[in-house]
Amino acid sequence: MTGVEETTSDGVRADSGARPAGPLLLGVRHHGPGSARAVRAALDAARPRTVLIEGPPEADVLVPLAGDEAMRPPVALLAHAVDEPGRSAFWPLAEFSPEWVALRWALEHQVPARFIDLPATHTLAWHRDGETEPEATARQEGEEGTEDTEAAAGDTAADVRVDPLAVLAETAGYDDPERWWEDVVEHRGTAGGDVFAPFQGLEEAMAALREVYGSGGHDRDLVREAYMRLQVRAAQREFGDDVAVVCGAWHVPALRRKSTVTADKALLKGLPKVKAEMTWVPWTHRRLARASGYGAGVDSPGWYGHLFGAPDRPVERWMTKVAGLLREEDRIVSSAHVIEAVRLAETLAAMRGRPLPGLSETTDAIRAVMCEGSDVPLELIRDRLVVGDVLGEVPEAAPAVPLQRDLDRIQRRLRLRPEALERELELDLRKENDAERSRLLHRLRLLGVAWGEPAASRGSTGTFRETWRLRWEPELAVRVAEAGVWGTTVLAAATAKAEADAVAAQGLADVTALAERCLLADLPDALPVVMGVLADRAALDADVGHLAQALPALVRSLRYGDVRGTDTGALAEVAAGLAERVFVGLPPACVGLDADAADEMRRHVDAVHGALGLLGDAVTGMRPRWHGVLRVLCGRDTVPGVIRGRAVRLLLDDGELRQEDAARLMGLALSPGTPPGDAAAWIEGFVGGGSGGGMLLVHDERLLGLVDTWLTGVPAEAFTDVLPLLRRTFSAYEPGVRRTLGELVRRGPGERQGVGTSGGGVPGFADELDLERADAVVPVVRLLLGLDGTEDGAAGRGRPAAGDLVGATG
Repeated sequence: MTGVEETTSDGVRADSGARPAGPLLLGVRHHGPGSARAVRAALDAARPRTVLIEGPPEADVLVPLAGDEAMRPPVALLAHAVDEPGRSAFWPLAEFSPEWVALRWALEHQVPARFIDLPATHTLAWHRDGETEPEATARQEGEEGTEDTEAAAGDTAADVRVDPLAVLAETAGYDDPERWWEDVVEHRGTAGGDVFAPFQGLEEAMAALREVYGSGGHDRDLVREAYMRLQVRAAQREFGDDVAVVCGAWHVPALRRKSTVTADKALLKGLPKVKAEMTWVPWTHRRLARASGYGAGVDSPGWYGHLFGAPDRPVERWMTKVAGLLREEDRIVSSAHVIEAVRLAETLAAMRGRPLPGLSETTDAIRAVMCEGSDVPLELIRDRLVVGDVLGEVPEAAPAVPLQRDLDRIQRRLRLRPEALERELELDLRKENDAERSRLLHRLRLLGVAWGEPAASRGSTGTFRETWRLRWEPELAVRVAEAGVWGTTVLAAATAKAEADAVAAQGLADVTALAERCLLADLPDALPVVMGVLADRAALDADVGHLAQALPALVRSLRYGDVRGTDTGALAEVAAGLAERVFVGLPPACVGLDADAADEMRRHVDAVHGALGLLGDAVTGMRPRWHGVLRVLCGRDTVPGVIRGRAVRLLLDDGELRQEDAARLMGLALSPGTPPGDAAAWIEGFVGGGSGGGMLLVHDERLLGLVDTWLTGVPAEAFTDVLPLLRRTFSAYEPGVRRTLGELVRRGPGERQGVGTSGGGVPGFADELDLERADAVVPVVRLLLGLDGTEDGAAGRGRPAAGDLVGATG
């Protein structure tokens, strides 16, 4: 891939070597820069009258677009079934793909270029009957349609039984097929200036392998090769032997083999068909990588792209790229590092008997010299450079469904360009452009086009901010085509999809979540339909758990809808109805529950409490009604302890229950007459579940004393039964809280009361206010309350005492 390959492939003479008789068959490795340069040299030497390329013939009408200035690889031919857009197939092409080089050569020399592989109409229909995952299989077949068991491709698809590249490498004594290919093909020069000799040698190797392995485990190859032979014959009748064929090296012996037209047509008889459409779509280097699951992918598309584009001294240029990346990440890399890394890579290649440094030698040199032996920076280099995040571009003239056209127009207007590199996008919904961006991303998510995923906002908890994590994947073009059945614009398609989803939703929580998404996506026409379905489902659903799950999403929509200027009036009535049904049905639903069901119901209670806290005064009378329900729950012995404990805690936090009353209820729950398991569950509900109960015990030592007294009195035979529950409760506390609780328990009740108290009052508090100590903080309190500089302060009354300040502030 470097050195000789970089210079001789460009510098061969046009008349080098003797052209073989018959059509010129150029067997290649898909996405191989050495093969791409060799193809260009062979075409320059042969000057064929037509170029035939392995690929779906439906793409012939798209060939002129490859010469458009706006077309920038990597790109892919996308075929999808008209009736099932999800049934699709891709034929990716990079700048260093031999097929792309042949296509551009034909356009530059005004030579007809045609695709000769089996039509996509058959490829998409293969195994359609009885297929469990049509989309995945069809896409895999599409990739196999151009990339499957080529000797040079090293395909790893599930149904490949023979990897010709691996067989040849093993025969040559290599344990790594990639290394063998680099040494024998990519690093080689043209022997004696003959640009055709490498293709002839590779054809002989493939012929020997096919004598042993036949089709290599792909019976479909026999059908595809029969179709390609028919296409080659048709081209020969029109142009004679001035025909060049660029295809996977594995197919070359089959195309050279003599076969009758009748036999070939017999193999094609009765093939299934579907109506298919085809276009160009952007592709990415990341999706060209084998690690992405692409069977004919390569390990290092970014490295291959560098080698193909570097005019000279590729190793030096590569090391310079790496140094630039590391400097951007604030690592110290100097010119001396680059020079030393190049020397080390060349030395390693010589020691390993390789003609030129390859990716393994450059990587080892970078690790030793620039990364100081660490593999951590190497992961960054591999992700950004070896694989890369290059995203191709296609011209606007490329065929596209109306929905894709509308999406492209909106993206340009909002200056929201698709990128292969994952990035975070911070949106301020108070700005119109950002609000429109948010609506677009929410509408696309509703359509199943996951271009952006919501992420946690950093530095702000305001409801007017959103954070998205964006990355454009080539498969999203298929999702847009699929979503085209719902409408011709993003707004119309999202509206229709939301209405259909509402009717098809299974549970009440699904409908409320959909209502929230409709508000986020600003779909006013879909919201009445969704709300109608929601009201009907809520009226028929008697499960309190379902109602409790549905309420939070509905309240969030009602609470935050005004941030986006959305009319949420219809939500208030439904939210009030759901809440009333929860209030009525919750106490009976909490009776007779086992431990798992009780814990789940406790989570529902938390969800409803949080939802009503968000609701505020949007629906009057809700909070008092809810507090009444909690009082009922905490006073019923038939309700599981974890729910009773949580009800007491929620009332205490809301100021609806005095500390004395909470202590009394805890004392009753932890009395000797209560089974230890029920008492432990009550504690779990009161101070567990991430509710900040640890700090409550730290600051209210009376409650801590009750827990301590109960725990020390648990019988030994029952202690092992309650220990797992207690461990789960207290292990959720922060380490500092656990440490403080341990210190308080170690001191014992007497010492705890002596700390911070002067008499027999409430533990932790003095009998009277210490005004001398309080006066010390008065200046800070006045500053916080903004009292300095007021008329009262200017009246010369002097500095007030703490008692006066407390009285003034109520």
